[in-house]
Amino acid sequence: MTEPSTPSHPRPYVVGIAGGSGSGKTTIARALAERLGPQSCTLLEQDCYYRDLAHLPFEERVTVNFDHPDSIEIPLIIDHVDALCFGRAVEKPRYDFEHHVREQATDRLEPRPIVLLEGILVLVDAELRKRMDLKLFVDTAADLRVMRRIRRDLEHRGRSFDQVRRQYYSTVRPMHLAFVEPSKEHADVIIPEGGHNRVALDLILGRIREFLREWPGGS
Repeated sequence: MTEPSTPSHPRPYVVGIAGGSGSGKTTIARALAERLGPQSCTLLEQDCYYRDLAHLPFEERVTVNFDHPDSIEIPLIIDHVDALCFGRAVEKPRYDFEHHVREQATDRLEPRPIVLLEGILVLVDAELRKRMDLKLFVDTAADLRVMRRIRRDLEHRGRSFDQVRRQYYSTVRPMHLAFVEPSKEHADVIIPEGGHNRVALDLILGRIREFLREWPGGS
């Protein structure tokens, strides 16, 4: 992990967006990215940084607790945030959720004035929080989060309903209570009603745009 120091150019504004699985944090992150535009911001999704389990037989991969902080390569996220803050491009991993391995292809991200960092556990790690200028927690009722997670895993991650049910009771719910929910205390702003809270979104955009106006070349 790289050690932060003083960059020779203005430091980007780093926004952390956390919340339970299915809370709407991805909706918030993508809405911010869309409204700000690709020339102003770059988006790092925690889900891209799951550890590569290619060294394990598939039968062992499916038993890994993917809702525990240890399943995420947090030092690599920190390295990438630091690199972007120092004006260097990074190669964001791609993750195959059906087979639990990293793909060979990566996505190149160029440095931008705004760095959005989204994921259920991004407020858990103290070193990662130190890099954030604004910390958000998206707070949504548990029943809504469960239904959204079921739909996502069935439609986009190649899971059966029985797999989703077993994972929810064995890891998702206990890890939410142990790590995700307690991380809410580190948030600067708590957003109720998930990605549909337009008032909160507009207020956050206003704060970010204040920063952009002070950025060299901003208006």
